[in-house]
Amino acid sequence: MKNWFSMAETLRIFVASILFCLLVALINFLHKVWWMPRRIQHVFFSQGIKGPPPRFLHGNTIEISEMRQNFMNRKVQLSHDIFRTLQPHIYLWTKIYGKNFLHWPGARAELVVSEPELIKELLYDNEQSFCRSDVDRHLKKILGKGILTSDGEKWLKLRKLSSQAFHAESLRHMIPAMIESVELMLGRWKNYEGMEIDASEEFRVLTAEVISRTACGSSYLEGQDIFQMLRKLVVLSSKNSYKTKLPIISSVFKDRYDLEADKLEKRARDSVLEMVKKRQKEISSREDFLGLHLKAHSASDRNSKITVQEIIDQCKTFYSAGQTTASILLSWTILLLAIHTDWQEKAREEVFELFGQQPPNPEGISRLKTMSMIINESLRLYPPSVYIQRKAKKGAKLGKLILPTNTNVHVPILAIHHDPKLWGKDAHIFNPERFLSGVAAATKNNPAAFLPFSLGPRTCVGANFATLEAKISLSMILQRYTFTLSPNYVHSPVQILSLRPQHGVQVVIRPR
Repeated sequence: MKNWFSMAETLRIFVASILFCLLVALINFLHKVWWMPRRIQHVFFSQGIKGPPPRFLHGNTIEISEMRQNFMNRKVQLSHDIFRTLQPHIYLWTKIYGKNFLHWPGARAELVVSEPELIKELLYDNEQSFCRSDVDRHLKKILGKGILTSDGEKWLKLRKLSSQAFHAESLRHMIPAMIESVELMLGRWKNYEGMEIDASEEFRVLTAEVISRTACGSSYLEGQDIFQMLRKLVVLSSKNSYKTKLPIISSVFKDRYDLEADKLEKRARDSVLEMVKKRQKEISSREDFLGLHLKAHSASDRNSKITVQEIIDQCKTFYSAGQTTASILLSWTILLLAIHTDWQEKAREEVFELFGQQPPNPEGISRLKTMSMIINESLRLYPPSVYIQRKAKKGAKLGKLILPTNTNVHVPILAIHHDPKLWGKDAHIFNPERFLSGVAAATKNNPAAFLPFSLGPRTCVGANFATLEAKISLSMILQRYTFTLSPNYVHSPVQILSLRPQHGVQVVIRPR
């Protein structure tokens, strides 16, 4: 009998413990997805910041997805006025709630900031009140814990290494490899003279070749598997960007997207690791991107030393973000020049004046004024990244606003670049002349009006690399070809992490 009572008591305690744990979990869950959103909403509303009301669990993700889908299903005209079609939710809610408003991509609040002065304060962050925002689990598989996803001392260490790899003198040494890569592409083009090519696909291969040669001392074929796996991960990340998942359940039970992403991540990591091991066996000590990171791995100073995993993550970051940025910049610029053939001819005249029929040289590249104007206008109309995010630390302030801890702050680059109040009534028109006297004059000395590579300490470390690659590639193309837009081109900019031409950029090339 005593044993029976003892077992019953044990069972009762066990059941009570389970119920207590479930109750605590429920309270924590409701606190996170119900109470905290309402408290944050009240804090912002009391400071005059309004926004669309969030739904339980989903926030505003359903409305955002529906609006984006509605616009994607429409036939898009060949216009550079793409903000309202690509980000209809921000376009609409800015009209309703003002330049600064609160919305909810899930259970976490996100403050959208479109005022340049607040953006400047946020990105320079002299008070160190903000850090990088949390990284989406799929994006984390692409970038790992590299420079784009790190903070604090680790970020400083990786930033220093990357800056050294893209220093002005280092870039100068990369020019021959860039020229050789473009020569390979133009060699293929001889088979398509007078015909249509997909320039965006050509530039995807070109920029992958450039990165392989300049950063890792290899070739596109050697890094092909890495590029392919990372590209598939980017597509997966984009498909899942507005899907709401329960915090605990999603980490335990993986759907088919998560399982596929795990496989892709492993394949990409294994390929990079193989490349790193191969380079470690070499006797040469080339100080390119990979070489500098391997040197840091062997450093005796613990403050400078990095792990093999950090090398892998840095390589994945540069392979993905570096290749994508340069490829997209070239794709949109070639589109704009195919449409605006008068500017194509102006750029060609400048190229022949500086280089003749010879390959670009460092002195001439630095004097490409018309080309620089065209590239800046391309970056304004079609910035590679359409937003920047930061996360508020405890006690963070932005202007007069007091931000609850962990609030995300969203800077809509596309909205700013297409704002008529900042750029005039022709904000949606391709007009490189607005950059005639440089970026500072074009932005009226307001640096936060032009953000293709962000601003402040976390400005894209590869910005000069991408623009140098674009200038060399465009110069060599203009020396040999004229090009016009193909009738088969369908204008459909789409946000797949970066701003891409969904159906490619079809142009007809003709030898000069």
